[in-house]
Amino acid sequence: MKGQLYLVPSTLGDFNTISQAIPTYNIEVIHHLTIFIVENVRTARRFISKTKHPVPIDEMTFFELGKHTPVDQVLNYLEPVVTGKDIGLLSEAGTPCIADPGAIIVSMAHKKGIEVIPLVGPNSIILALMASGFNGQNFSFHGYLPVDKGELNRKIKELESAIYKKDQTQIFIETPFRNKQMLSNLLNICNQSTSLCVAVNLTLPDQQIISKTIRGWKTTNIDLHKKPAVFLLYK
Repeated sequence: MKGQLYLVPSTLGDFNTISQAIPTYNIEVIHHLTIFIVENVRTARRFISKTKHPVPIDEMTFFELGKHTPVDQVLNYLEPVVTGKDIGLLSEAGTPCIADPGAIIVSMAHKKGIEVIPLVGPNSIILALMASGFNGQNFSFHGYLPVDKGELNRKIKELESAIYKKDQTQIFIETPFRNKQMLSNLLNICNQSTSLCVAVNLTLPDQQIISKTIRGWKTTNIDLHKKPAVFLLYK
């Protein structure tokens, strides 16, 4: 009998009390697992240790899955499931497979007839949309926007156009050390009446969620430096 693949959310940052963001049932599932597919082994070990797992961390098995992991290596990660063992796919932050490289494992699991079980947990993209006041019935997530300045400017204009043509909220993220530059680009390129929400350090004690027009943002201060942020545009 085949095992199951659990999609295990993690916290969006370091928590003193893990129960603030992770349901009790998830902890029970994590304590049942000793094999994990993770984006970063060190971060995963730290998170699992905080759940007070009954098995010593050094006796667990971790398969690392990053965006540069060779596909032929990934093919072997589900072998324990085929032989009857359950595995957890653990996100670096938030929920697996959303702005996360885990989708390749889930796709493989479906092809092998392995049951996939998603667990409830924090997702910065959905939390930001919920708190933005923008259209939650029609939205599009774009991941990271282009780094090249010309391509970035064109993409921002394209997203802003979609807001008005499709009545659609546009959502994207940025590498934390480029957050301030992204905000500056948005303020320079977008129409004064376009609305922008910036959600920073969601679920953490210093979280900030601010929705204003571009005009309003020009007189607003927010600390974005090296902090995870989600950007949302709407009309």
